Amino acid sequence: MLLPKRVKWRKQMRGRMKGHETRGVEVSFGEYGLQALEPCWLTQRQIEAARRALVRYMKRRGKVWIRIFPDKPVTQRAAETRMGKGKGAVDHWVAVIKPGRIILEVSGLPEDVAREAMRLASHKLPIKTKMVVAYDLAREGGS
Repeated sequence: MLLPKRVKWRKQMRGRMKGHETRGVEVSFGEYGLQALEPCWLTQRQIEAARRALVRYMKRRGKVWIRIFPDKPVTQRAAETRMGKGKGAVDHWVAVIKPGRIILEVSGLPEDVAREAMRLASHKLPIKTKMVVAYDLAREGGS
């Protein structure tokens, strides 16, 4: 599972997921990417489930990049406890996702295989996504 080795502060405030992503919005490493269309918190379990579905369908072909990392701690109070005893312990870690963010990238696959692999991975995620193709001058007809 993905989680930070060390953090400066053990607990964080929840924050807001307002607006669109400005960083990590282009396919940088691979040929195809899975782009988020909605804001959410992706847990370490959801990211791992999507990765496994992707790799399983690819059958050891191509290469995968995970472009997000769960570095935000989410705290949880023990069940059936009364209010007023402070903030709970860290329960799990999440990655904050805004619309436009590239979540996964793959390369070294035919487009139909990549499209199906991305579709299977997107079913493991709680948000709407779309597959995007890296901008390539050769495909556009340039020299």
